[in-house]
Amino acid sequence: MTDKAPPQVLDILVAGAGYVGLTVAVAIAQAAPQMRVAVVDAAPGEVWRRDERASAIAAAAVRMLEELGVWPQIAREAQPITEMIVTDSRRSDPVRPTFLTFGDTAAPGEPFAHMVPNVALNGALRERAQALGIEIRGASAVSALDIGPGDVEVTLSGGDTLRARLLVACDGLHSRIRAMAGIRTVSMDYGQSGIVTTVRHERPHHGRAEEHFLPSGPFAILPLTGNRSSLVWTESTREAERLVAADDMLFELELEQRFGHKLGALSLEGGRRAFPLGLTLARDFVRPRIALAGDSAHGIHPIAGQGLNLGFKDAAALAETVVEAARLGLDIGSIDVLEGYQRWRRFDTVRMGLTTDVLNRLFSNDNPLLRAARGFGLSLVDRAPMLKGYFIGEAAGRGDTGAPRLLRGEPI
Repeated sequence: MTDKAPPQVLDILVAGAGYVGLTVAVAIAQAAPQMRVAVVDAAPGEVWRRDERASAIAAAAVRMLEELGVWPQIAREAQPITEMIVTDSRRSDPVRPTFLTFGDTAAPGEPFAHMVPNVALNGALRERAQALGIEIRGASAVSALDIGPGDVEVTLSGGDTLRARLLVACDGLHSRIRAMAGIRTVSMDYGQSGIVTTVRHERPHHGRAEEHFLPSGPFAILPLTGNRSSLVWTESTREAERLVAADDMLFELELEQRFGHKLGALSLEGGRRAFPLGLTLARDFVRPRIALAGDSAHGIHPIAGQGLNLGFKDAAALAETVVEAARLGLDIGSIDVLEGYQRWRRFDTVRMGLTTDVLNRLFSNDNPLLRAARGFGLSLVDRAPMLKGYFIGEAAGRGDTGAPRLLRGEPI
């Protein structure tokens, strides 16, 4: 009988190899190369290559990715969003009046957002992690925790154990680590699902994004490279399940009713999936030796396109908190250090969660009084340059004067 191998000892262990988890690992390893950083992920190592979705990345997040050395690789497949229009109508309306338009930029020559294929984003972050010497273990779920005074011992699904001064939970909306740490959530099910798919169309989109507010929920058309667009289509969960299960002809007919014919004939490119929508906010972002980031800490409605960008804010704030604490000789996993990260991120997260909740309730209905009120409100914003500029700044991620350095394009 052989003795069990001693656990690998680390400074930072990140659980979850999505965009937020990889960004946390890369940001810390780049700023503090003396730190031992590793990533474990429950999914098999190559499953990320099958992700057909795309994500909207705000200008502030682009600056961070540039500072981390990954944006040049991503930029080849990124589509700038140069204009955004917002309409409010019923599906049967022959005309969809435009109530609000965004044609501004985050800064001269800098679009307020880009659409990026998830595969390109994840692949670039993985390559940068490898270059920094970060080990990424796939098919390795965290199955048990033992939190001690100076570190946390993590048992993986394969039986291996790791010790780290800090465990960063980026393991998704249904985070096992969050549950094992005893962190409760506030959750709300909207009874809606978001259908995600990609379409090809005859005519160019010229970088314009559109959000149509329909009684069932927002229907977002987001430009991709070439004559292609990514769709995020909100329906009741029952209707979404019916549409996803339908044959291509029926699905395309339903799609055309909502998309319209302004870009010519449409054809599906790739598959289609539906994701349940709701609001989930962790009551705490930290415990001794544990910090939550990304979907582990919050899940919001995609109505404002800010879910991933909230996660990038978490990554930038947590990396800066940890690196600065290490430079001062502090214990990076102590609750005193981690509460600084929590104070930095919790208010902004709750604010965005409540904002998307209100917007979804306001726009996902066919109440005539609410329709009139929101039409008046959107038109008012469209005619008020200062107010409009504020919303553009929020969409670009430049509205927060206390933003982490990476989101300002500065090194930690």
